[in-house]
Amino acid sequence: MTDEMREQHKALREAALHFHEYPKPGKLEITPTKPLANQRDLALAYSPGVAAPCEEIAADPEMAAKYTSRSNLVAVISNGTAVLGLGNIGALASKPVMEGKSVLFKKFAGIDSIDIEVDEQDPAKFIETVAPLWPSFGGINLEDIKAPDCFEIEEALRERMPIPVFHDDQHGTAIIVAAAVLNGLKIAGKKIEDVKICTSGAGAAAIACLNMLMAVGARKENIWVADREGLVTKGRDNMVDRWRAAFAQDSDKTSLAEVMDGADIYLGLSAAGALKPEMLKDMAKDPLILALSNPVPEIMPELAREARPDAMICTGRSDYANQVNNVLCFPFIFRGALDVGATEINEDMKAAAAHAIAKLAHEPVLEAVPGSPSTFGRDLLIPSPFDQRLILRIAPAVAKAAMDSGVARRPIEDFEAYKDSLNRFVFRSGMVMKPMIDKARGQGKRIAFADGEDERVLRATQVILEENMASPILIGRPFVIEQRIERFGLSLKPGRDFEVINPEDDPRYREYVSLFHSLVGRSGVTPDTARTIVRTNTTVIGALAVKRGDADGLICGLEGRYIKHVRDIRSVLGLADGVNDVSALSMLIMPRGVFFLADTYVSMDPSVEEIVGIALQARDHLKRFNIDAKAALLSYSNFGSRDGDTSYKMRAAYTKLKELAPDLVVEGEMQGDLALNQMLRERYIPDSVLKGEANLLIFPNLESANLSMTLLKEMNNALPVGPILMGPRQPAHILAPSVTSRGIVNMTAITVNEALSSSR
Repeated sequence: MTDEMREQHKALREAALHFHEYPKPGKLEITPTKPLANQRDLALAYSPGVAAPCEEIAADPEMAAKYTSRSNLVAVISNGTAVLGLGNIGALASKPVMEGKSVLFKKFAGIDSIDIEVDEQDPAKFIETVAPLWPSFGGINLEDIKAPDCFEIEEALRERMPIPVFHDDQHGTAIIVAAAVLNGLKIAGKKIEDVKICTSGAGAAAIACLNMLMAVGARKENIWVADREGLVTKGRDNMVDRWRAAFAQDSDKTSLAEVMDGADIYLGLSAAGALKPEMLKDMAKDPLILALSNPVPEIMPELAREARPDAMICTGRSDYANQVNNVLCFPFIFRGALDVGATEINEDMKAAAAHAIAKLAHEPVLEAVPGSPSTFGRDLLIPSPFDQRLILRIAPAVAKAAMDSGVARRPIEDFEAYKDSLNRFVFRSGMVMKPMIDKARGQGKRIAFADGEDERVLRATQVILEENMASPILIGRPFVIEQRIERFGLSLKPGRDFEVINPEDDPRYREYVSLFHSLVGRSGVTPDTARTIVRTNTTVIGALAVKRGDADGLICGLEGRYIKHVRDIRSVLGLADGVNDVSALSMLIMPRGVFFLADTYVSMDPSVEEIVGIALQARDHLKRFNIDAKAALLSYSNFGSRDGDTSYKMRAAYTKLKELAPDLVVEGEMQGDLALNQMLRERYIPDSVLKGEANLLIFPNLESANLSMTLLKEMNNALPVGPILMGPRQPAHILAPSVTSRGIVNMTAITVNEALSSSR
C-alpha cells in the first residue's frame, strides 16, 4: 500500500467514525406514526383502545397487516461470523453493518427495518433463538453468517417461519449474477443450457449463484467448482459438505485450471488473484468473467482484457463497469414480497427478479454518467445500483411471481395503482440528488469555494475529490488551510488535490482589481476601495474567478449576510438574459417527499412579473433533477375566497403563467393544505390540472417563504438542499450558514451541473 493510499484509508476511517458518531450515535431511530398529542391519543394507542385491534388480529391473523407495522417490517439478523472483509468479528461488532443494511432497506424501498445481533455461533441454538420471532416481522434478512452454517440456518428457518426468510449474501448476489449471465450470453449469442461454467469459491454466495443459474437454465453437468482444497469431484472426500457435493464432477482432475478449456463463464467468489491471465486463454469465444472478490477481484479487469480482449467482465467494485452489488435487488425483492404478504421468497420470485434486472439493462439509461456506457452492451450488462427504475421493475415482477406461485396471502388487485405508488416512492426516497452527482463525476469542472478555510468546506473537499465530482479551488490563506487539514486528519494537499487562491498574495491580484473596478467603478467604488475589497472579500474574489474563466462556478455564504453575497454576485457576474433579478429556490427532502420552495431568501415582496419569473426558473431547475414541476401559488386565500394584496397578486400570476407556459402544471391561489391534499382541493376546483401533491411551492413574499421553509425543515427533520440561487449569468450559489459538509457536497453537484449546461 502506497503512502497516498494509506492517507486515503486513514481519512476514510476518520470520516466513517465521525459519520457514525454525530449528530447522534448510530444510523437508526424509531419514531411514532401517530400523533400521541393528548390523553385520547394515548388511550387509543395503548390501554384501553389497543384492545380493539388485538381482538381483530386474534380472530383473523391477516388483520395484523391492517392494524400494525408488521407487513412493512424486516429484521436484519446476524451472528457476525462472516462479516464482509472482516471475518468472524462477533455479533456486537457486526452491529454497524446490520444497521447499515436496515438503512438501505428504508432508503431504497421504504421498508422499515430493525437489526438484531444474536450472540450465538451454534447453528442449532441460533435457529431456536430466531424461529419464535416470526410474529414480529413481515420478513427476515439473514446477513453475514458463515458457510455452511448459513445453509442449515436458512433451510430450517424457512421451514419453521411462515414469512420470507432470505440470506442476502447468497441469493442477492446470485440474482444479479443470473441477470448478468443472461445478458452476457445474449451478446455472445449463446444458450445458457449449453455453456460451460467454471467457479472458484464454494461458499454460500457461490453455491447460491450456481443454484440460481440452474433455475434459469444452466445444466449441472456443465458446472465445475473449485474451493481452496482444489476441484470438487466425486473422488474427493476432504471437507466437501452436502451443498458442495451436489456439484461434484466425476473426474480425476484436481484444479480449476485443468478444466478451463472451452469455458464460457468464469464465476469467482473466492480471493484476489485466484484467476491467472493464462487461464483465460483457453476459454471459449466471448467469455464472461465474473470476478466478484472484494475489494480486489480474482483478476483485475485490465489484466483480463489484456489476455482476452473479447471478454465481458463484471466485478463487485463501483469503479468498474458491471458492478455486481446486492443493493440492486434485495430491497426491491422484499418490497414485492411484503406487498403481497408472501409466505416465502421462492425460486420463481428470485428468477423473476433476475429477469427484471436483465431486462432493465436493455432500456436507455435515464442519466448517463459521463464516460460510462449509456446503452446495453458489453460494459452495461446490468443496471446501475442507483437506477431509480429498479424498484419499478423488480417489486412488481416479484409480487406477480409470488401471486402466480401461490405464496401471496394478499394479492394485488390493481397493478397499475401499485406501480404508481412505487413511482411516487422514488421521489420520496431522497435519491433525487443521485443523477446530479453522477453527471458531475469526471467532468473536471473548477468550483471556487469562498470559505476555503472552513472545516465544512475542507471535509466536503475530501468527499468531492474522492467522488471525482469537481476540481476544487479554495479561497483562503494557505498556512491556515494546511493547519486545519492536519488538525482534522484529512488527506488533502494544496497544489496536488486543489488550487488555492490566496487573498493576501495571488499573482492575479492586479488583474482581479482591474476587472472589478471596471464592473463597479461607476457605482461609487474607487480604485483604492476596489483594491481593499479584492484583498478582503472572498465572495468577490470567487465571482471574479468565475467571470475571468479561472473557475466554472462559485459557492459562498458561510459567513456574512445572505443579501450582501447576493449584491456581490450580482455586481460581478450580472444577470442571465431575460431575468429581472436573482431569486432563491430551496429543496427539502422529507419522509413525505421532495418539495421545492421559492423565493426563500431574496425577494422581499416580488411583483406579479417576478413571481412568474421565479416559477419558470424553478420549473427549469426541477428538470435537472428529472422532476416535472407541479406548482402551487400559495396565499391565505383559496381561489378567490378572500381578497387582499397577496391573493390579487397570486391570481394575476396564475393567469400570466397559463398564458406564458400553458404546459406547466400550476394551480392557485390557494392555502398550503390544498396544495398537498387533492381531496380538499377538489372541493373548490374539481377539474384542476394539479393532481396529487404539488412539489413546487411558490410564496407571495419572502416572509412567508422563509418562515415556512425553516419551520418545515426543523419540524420534519428534513434534509435541506440549497438555497439554489436562480438568475445569475454564471453558476454561483450562496449557502445558508447552518449548512453541513454534506450540504456543500450536494450544492457542488448542482453547481457543476449548471456549469455543464452553460458550457454547451
